[in-house]
Amino acid sequence: MMSKKLTDNGLFDSSRMMLPQHKEEILKHQHELNRNNKPVIDEQEWQLIGEVLSASFNQHVRVTLELFDPFETKTVSGFVTVINTYRNEIKLCYDDEWEWINFGDIIAATT
Repeated sequence: MMSKKLTDNGLFDSSRMMLPQHKEEILKHQHELNRNNKPVIDEQEWQLIGEVLSASFNQHVRVTLELFDPFETKTVSGFVTVINTYRNEIKLCYDDEWEWINFGDIIAATT
């Protein structure tokens, strides 16, 4: 009879439990493991991004931007209507909406 309790985690098999706080922390930790590092953009790439943003602003050309996010790369497409160099951001308009995008969040730009 004693051998049954000692095999296959006998005594503790039916008494396992996890506190909600522990489960929450485990899920948060697993989520953090998927965090991406921000890529380093060199001077030449910044110049190309600036040219694309200027073309969109001056010639009303649609631009597609890749934006950094720690967990996924976001892609937005629209027209640059304002370039605010003082605040380091652009105003991107798309589908009757707009949003301010920080220069530091842009990792690629194409027309």
